[in-house]
Amino acid sequence: MEASDMDVHVITSAGVRDASVAELPTLLGVPESLVWVDIPVWDEQAADVLARVFGFHPLALRDCAVRNRVPKMHAYPDALFIVLHAPERGAAGHVHYVELDRFIGPGFLVTVHGPTNAAVPVEVSLRDTTEVLERIRAGRFHPTTSFDISHAIVSALVRRMEVFVETLTEDVWDLEKRVTAGQMGVPERFLDDLFRTRHGLLAVRTMAAQAREIYRRVATLSRFVPVESRPLVHDLVDQFDRVSGLAEDEKDYLQGVIEFYRARTDTKMTIAAERLAVIAVVTLPVTALASVLGMNLIVNDHTTPIPLAVSLAVMVAMSSSLLAWAKRQGWW
Repeated sequence: MEASDMDVHVITSAGVRDASVAELPTLLGVPESLVWVDIPVWDEQAADVLARVFGFHPLALRDCAVRNRVPKMHAYPDALFIVLHAPERGAAGHVHYVELDRFIGPGFLVTVHGPTNAAVPVEVSLRDTTEVLERIRAGRFHPTTSFDISHAIVSALVRRMEVFVETLTEDVWDLEKRVTAGQMGVPERFLDDLFRTRHGLLAVRTMAAQAREIYRRVATLSRFVPVESRPLVHDLVDQFDRVSGLAEDEKDYLQGVIEFYRARTDTKMTIAAERLAVIAVVTLPVTALASVLGMNLIVNDHTTPIPLAVSLAVMVAMSSSLLAWAKRQGWW
């Protein structure tokens, strides 16, 4: 990627214009303007620009170059560095963690996308920033601080989480209908659908809860957050808390569906076991008696009819008695 692939936007009261990377040193010193640098794909050239022009800490630059498993926030003298994740559904129930790194400083914002799984299209990583940039270009959003832009981007990310939860909720409703109607189909596939949906809810709840804790920490850093931007930070805490709660509630509801399914399955297994027990109770004594007397009553070409009739009558009486006993026990 060439340096020109880094998107540089200059935002003023008059609107937004695109600039080149070479202009960055001059742009950062201009008052009453915001500089937004968006890096779609991280590479050595991006690392060089951020280190040389912005002077960002090497540890923060290393975090931009690798996949971070959990969100994080580091406060440096010149900027806040924040890592967040958004969910994206993948194949076979897998949930991709789409990473967005941000440097938020006085008069500037740097957004770094990824790294992400190769199965995730590039446009997925860029959705939130693209949406905010289009709003600014259309004149529907007029940010005055870097926190304004950051808040708008993260709010778009939260809306994506809400859509993710909504999609999974649709799956939960479908699973619940199949359980109550007794139309689960192949048990193995149905169980797979149940636990893949549960995994998706657990993943988005974890992302939202962790992001909430990150912004709770940001809210305590009054030295880095302008007074006018503090309500935005608290709003993000509330947004992530709401998504976390929604996902948790849906996960609990799905757990109820799973327990309903398990109760129905366990009941069927119990009934089957009781019926097998009845069969065993009725047939086992008869089989034992027949094995003892059979060779003595029916031998080759000669049968003793009276003993055979008595034995058959005893077998019928035993079976009848055992069936009556099993009925009194409530086994059938």
